[in-house]
Amino acid sequence: MASDTLFGVHGAALTVRSQRMGLLASNIANASTPGFKARDVNFQQALGAVEQGGDTGFDASVKYRVPLQPSMDGNTVDLSQEQTAFAENAVQYQTTLSFLNGRISQITRALKGE
Repeated sequence: MASDTLFGVHGAALTVRSQRMGLLASNIANASTPGFKARDVNFQQALGAVEQGGDTGFDASVKYRVPLQPSMDGNTVDLSQEQTAFAENAVQYQTTLSFLNGRISQITRALKGE
């Protein structure tokens, strides 16, 4: 369980944010692909699933996005929505990474006796 590790929930959060970033990037890359169905994940559900069952928990949390206005070719990617979600996730990823870097620095200083 993540709460028992040295980094707490933040290691699992970084994993989920990284995997979500890949999912959102795939949506953006396939914005013009006929029939492509956009997917996303609820962060809280995915985090809980990853803490319980590893990477397979993330896969179980992935859902198809319901489009506000699907295109005629069956593609459900809303490019502006995907870009916004990607940017928000990138900021959250960087924040989590900064926290972990601070924790690692703290542990390093403690081991050196500073």
